[in-house]
Amino acid sequence: MVLPVTLDDVRAAGRVVAPHLHRTPLLSSATLGRRLGASAWLKAELFQKTGSFKPRGALNRLNALTAHELKQGVISVSAGNHAQGLAYAARMLGANATVVMPADANPLKVEATRGYGAEVVLHGTVKEVFARARELERERGLVFVHPFDDPWVVAGQGTVGLEIVEDLPEVGTVVVAVGGGGLLSGVAVAVKALRPQTLVVGVEPEGAAAMRRSLDLGRAVRLDSVSTLADGLAAPMAGELNYALVRALVDDVVVVKDDDILEGLRFLYTYAKLAAEPAGAAAVGALLAGKIAVKPPVVAIVSGGNVDPARLKAWL
Repeated sequence: MVLPVTLDDVRAAGRVVAPHLHRTPLLSSATLGRRLGASAWLKAELFQKTGSFKPRGALNRLNALTAHELKQGVISVSAGNHAQGLAYAARMLGANATVVMPADANPLKVEATRGYGAEVVLHGTVKEVFARARELERERGLVFVHPFDDPWVVAGQGTVGLEIVEDLPEVGTVVVAVGGGGLLSGVAVAVKALRPQTLVVGVEPEGAAAMRRSLDLGRAVRLDSVSTLADGLAAPMAGELNYALVRALVDDVVVVKDDDILEGLRFLYTYAKLAAEPAGAAAVGALLAGKIAVKPPVVAIVSGGNVDPARLKAWL
């Protein structure tokens, strides 16, 4: 099978992002391991620049632009983490960035995005930001950088999977939270190319399960509505490219309740001392809820540390 993103693409992305980003640690979790009856590890991607995996894909995409395109400036949409990732990448590569975010976006994520130098346009709901961004793209002559449905972005996100296999060559299961599918598809490309027998499993909130629904229907779908406290996973659609890669490479995508995600959040805070946002806790939440039949050793990706302290207090 010829895939639209390959291990060579991911390795090339690794060389692009390495000078600008952290190689995040793989932390053992004895407590999670006892719960699962299998050795367990946490890929602490919440320690990445901007608090999530997002600048990996953004840097790789912007690096592929021409000097003229970088000078024009870039635009995208985000509930928060991609916004910060793109803003950081644009600053590193000398481009101006604009991000359209929902009107009710997390204020801390909005301010962080502005702090990295991007212009933030607050507009409508998560379903309406794409149309507004496309309008601004045309009006201002900007270059649109898709948050997940783009081969350069997918290859960049795949560097997370590359690091996991390099650090734990015998990995048996990798569990990945899913928004639009950029991280899951990229990780699957890397992991399955290097270790085909390893299980790769996605986790979605039931209020934003676009990828699971896409797999069930046999095509990438757009949801009529999304409702989840995990704003980092609230993409209103599965990407076409991401769906194709997930269908070809991923072993399963499971759906969890927001309560399961919060149980993961509380576990990470209490036992691993990781202050993850809900999106970053979804993989652990699914494991604790018994949603995944694991093959040891297990790695859960914890990506998303941009959590509102007041909301974190309430959830804890």
